[in-house]
Amino acid sequence: MSLQLTIACGDYDRTHPLIDGSIKPEGLELNWLVLPHLEIWTRMLNYYDFDASEISLSSYLIARTIGKPLTAIPVFPARAFRHSYVFINTKSGIREPKDLMGKRVGLAEFQQTATVWVRGTLQHEYGVKLEDIEWYTWTPHSRMEMELPSRYKVTHIPTDRKPDQMLFDGELDAMICASLFPSLLNPPPHVRRLFENYEEVEASYFKKTGIFPIMHSVALRQDLWEEHPWIARSLFKAFQRAKEDAYARLNDTSPYKISLAWFRRPVKEQKNILGDDPWPYGLEKNRQVVSTLMNYLYEQGLAKEKIEVEKLFAPNTLDL
Repeated sequence: MSLQLTIACGDYDRTHPLIDGSIKPEGLELNWLVLPHLEIWTRMLNYYDFDASEISLSSYLIARTIGKPLTAIPVFPARAFRHSYVFINTKSGIREPKDLMGKRVGLAEFQQTATVWVRGTLQHEYGVKLEDIEWYTWTPHSRMEMELPSRYKVTHIPTDRKPDQMLFDGELDAMICASLFPSLLNPPPHVRRLFENYEEVEASYFKKTGIFPIMHSVALRQDLWEEHPWIARSLFKAFQRAKEDAYARLNDTSPYKISLAWFRRPVKEQKNILGDDPWPYGLEKNRQVVSTLMNYLYEQGLAKEKIEVEKLFAPNTLDL
C-alpha cells in the first residue's frame, strides 16, 4: 500500500509527468497542489501545511539557520538567469550597474531568491555597494518574518501603488523582478533593461562562473522525513525521471510536440552553452551554486551563519 503525500509545487515540463501520474514515485501516492509561489512559501515556512513542497531556496537556507523543521532534497525545479530582470528608467542617469548606487531600486522582497542573486551579482561582478542603494519593497506580506540588517535603507511601497508605474513615472529609478510585469513586455521608450544584450551577458556569466542560478528546491517536513526517510530518495528519483521525460520531449524531432514554429535553434544553443543536462539535480552537480547563494545570504546579512551544503539536504540523498 502506497503512502499518501501532499505536495505543493509548480506545474512545469519538468514536473508535469508527476502531476498527470505518468511517472509515479516508488511507494508514494501524490496529492499534487498547484498554488501560487508566495502562498506555498508562506504556508510551508510558517505552518508546515504540506508534507512536501517546492520551496524558495534562499528562504529555505535562511530557515535552516534559524532551526525551522524542514529538510530538502537536492532537486531544483526552478532556475533562471537574472540579468534580464533588472529594468531602469533612463531619465535617472543609470547607464551601468555602478550607477544604481544612490538610486531608488524596487524589489518584491529582500529574501526573495531572485533578488539575492541579483544583489550578489551586482556586488561581486560589478562592484556595486548594496548599502548605497535605497531599496523599495512591494510584497504585501513577508513569506517568513525576519529582521533586515540596519545598514540597508528599506522602504515599503503602499499596497495601492503599482511598482511598474512608479518606475515609468520616475518614482523608482530601477526595479528587480522575479517575473516580468506584463507592462514591461512593451514599456515606455525611457524604460529598458539594465543589460540590453542580456542573452550574451548571461551566457558569458555562465561560462565565467559555471552558475545557472537556482531559484527553488523541494523540502519535506522534518518529522515526516525522520519517520519515513526513504521518501527523500523516492521523491528524488521520481523528479529525476520526470525531468528526463521533459528532456526527451524537448529533443523529440517531431515538429508537433511543442507549440513553437522555430525552436530547434534555441534548443541547440542552450545545449551548446549549458550542456546535455542544463537543469541538474543532485548535490555534487550543484554544490558550487548552493554554496554561492549561501555565501550571498551571509554577506548580505540575511543568514546569521553559513551552513555546509552537505548539512542542508537529506543525508540519504547525498549520493544521488
